[in-house]
Amino acid sequence: MANPPLISVVDDDNSVRESLQSLMRAVGFAVKVFGSAEEFLNWDHFQDTDCLILDVRMQGMSGIELQRHLMARHYEMPIIFITARASEKELRSQALRNGAVDFLAKPLTEDALLNAVHLALNRKDNRQSKME
Repeated sequence: MANPPLISVVDDDNSVRESLQSLMRAVGFAVKVFGSAEEFLNWDHFQDTDCLILDVRMQGMSGIELQRHLMARHYEMPIIFITARASEKELRSQALRNGAVDFLAKPLTEDALLNAVHLALNRKDNRQSKME
């Protein structure tokens, strides 16, 4: 049996990390959580992430900066942004232009987030099958 997809969650809010970790595990995904973009990048296996759920605003490197960092180094992984500020239309446009799968406002609904994760994983699968 294949390993379950690996979902990485980067958010500086511990309660958000815990709830997303529980949700992802409940539906059968492997999940790793990180309190900062730097912590994610320092993890030796960050490039194994199948889908990245990323807070927009965090201490240190922001989610948008992490997306740019990954793009500049050609690490392709689907990103779903989450934000407490639904009014961030310019950031939303920028993130989506740069390839983000979705940009969701907190509080998240489980359905919206899971739909975005499935879309992200399908996009990753489609990209890989075109490369083979």
